[in-house]
Amino acid sequence: MQTLLLEYLPILIFIGIAGAIAIAMVMAAFVAGRQKPYPEKLSAYECGFEAFDDARRKFDVRFYLVAILFIIFDLEVAFLFPWAVALGDIGVFGFLSMVVFLGVLTVGFIYEWMKGALEWE
Repeated sequence: MQTLLLEYLPILIFIGIAGAIAIAMVMAAFVAGRQKPYPEKLSAYECGFEAFDDARRKFDVRFYLVAILFIIFDLEVAFLFPWAVALGDIGVFGFLSMVVFLGVLTVGFIYEWMKGALEWE
C-alpha cells in the first residue's frame, strides 16, 4: 500500500507546485497592477448598461442575440481548420460533406440576414 501511495507523490508535488505558481501569479498581478479605475474604464462597454447597477433591471435581448449568433458562427467556422488539415486524407466524400455543411451554414446566415437579426437599430 505504501509503494502505491509513493507512486502518486510526483503528482501531488506537481499539483502543489502548480498551485503555488498560480497563487504567486495572482498575487503578483494584484501587487504590481495599477488599481486606479478612471471614468472611461468604469463606463458601459459593449453591454449597454452600467457595470455596477441593479442586477434585476431590464436588458435588451439584442445583446443576447448578437452573442448567440457570434458563438454559433464562430464555433462552426472552427470546424474548417481540422477539415483543411485533413483534406488530403478524407477524399471526395469529406470534401462534399463539408460543402454541404457550409451550404447549410450559408442558408442560415442568409435567413438571419433577411429576418433582420444582424441589424442594429
